[in-house]
Amino acid sequence: MAFSKKKTTEILDRLRTEYPDAECALHHKNTYELIIAVALSAQTTDKSVNKVSPALFEAYPDAAALAEARQEDVIEYIKTIGMYKTKSKNIIALAKQLVEKHGGQVPEDYDALVALPGVGRKTANVVLSVGFGQQRIAVDTHVFRVSNRIGFVSEKDVLKTELGLMKVLPEDRWSEAHHSLIFHGRNCCSARNPKCEECAIKDLCKKVGV
Repeated sequence: MAFSKKKTTEILDRLRTEYPDAECALHHKNTYELIIAVALSAQTTDKSVNKVSPALFEAYPDAAALAEARQEDVIEYIKTIGMYKTKSKNIIALAKQLVEKHGGQVPEDYDALVALPGVGRKTANVVLSVGFGQQRIAVDTHVFRVSNRIGFVSEKDVLKTELGLMKVLPEDRWSEAHHSLIFHGRNCCSARNPKCEECAIKDLCKKVGV
């Protein structure tokens, strides 16, 4: 049974109080750096990306510069993160498309974003939310686990989880909820051995699968 609007709001309010600084943890100065950082973060921690991105962006400060890069050179900057061969190829191809189709700028359009190499639904939603201020729910491993464990949704895949959250959460809090759920997943509601006794919403959570 779904939560009432009152309980849903209470959960979101408590998570906001618990994580007042919840925001995108990937370091970036503009939407170009953001989309590259998010593309690099797949199956890799944000901390790992933040260690390599400053030197990468110093060498390739915009899409035009990255579009001209050699893959072996890019690999030297990102070889400490997972899937670096595939990611180096993807971000160069992504940069080329930004230059060729979008004047070197990151488009503020979902369909245009997911048409870019290495950009899926989650990356597009993060860029639109963090980079352009749109209300979006990007579902990563933390959002998927925590939202299903709490009982906001009961879904088996990422897309259904995203669509389910869009139905039960107030639209003006989608982006906030995305960041709060990630922070809660990292700091309390871990995949194994969640810290339920310390949890800010322990009396409201359905503890699905725990």
